[in-house]
Amino acid sequence: MRFWHRAFRRAEIPLAYSQGFTPHPRIAMAAPLPVGVTSEAELMDIVLRIWMPPQSLLMLASKQLPPGFNILDVQEIIMDAPSLQSIVSHAEYRLTVRTEREKEEIANSIASLLSAAKIPWQRVRETGTKNLDLRPLIETMRLVDCHASTCTLEMKLKCGAGGSGRAEEVASALGLTGFPESIHRTALFFGSGKGESFPAS
Repeated sequence: MRFWHRAFRRAEIPLAYSQGFTPHPRIAMAAPLPVGVTSEAELMDIVLRIWMPPQSLLMLASKQLPPGFNILDVQEIIMDAPSLQSIVSHAEYRLTVRTEREKEEIANSIASLLSAAKIPWQRVRETGTKNLDLRPLIETMRLVDCHASTCTLEMKLKCGAGGSGRAEEVASALGLTGFPESIHRTALFFGSGKGESFPAS
């Protein structure tokens, strides 16, 4: 958030700020990206103090971005539209995991996990351990490929106020030990999770 604030400030974008003793720029991500996860599917709400053409914002802000950061599109919406954060429902991930298990064995583990009625899980936090059911957080999952002890999986997980799935937890539930070598978010979905997505997929 500090990065985007500084980039917009350098670009002289007229950001609106919250009220109070410590005003903050009115920027909000649709779904905060977990630490260690890369992405090509980030959306944010930005509130401006005065109107400016969306393409002007895109052009001015893009000049202030380092390699690896790109603004793909800017759209104007009405002020009373629901926030992106309130309507995001699912997130899609691609994982790369190192394992000695065979491709068929992993495929069978995925089928078994998806057919389970319940997957009891413990999520460890700094404040303590939370018991939850992992199964309702998993929408879809598939094995993309296995090659040279490295497997690639794709999964669509719930992401919202009612609970969010974590890709590394799902991999662990499959019996794939060790943290994934990479976790990349490829899409965000809105509403029921079966409609509009970003990027389009």
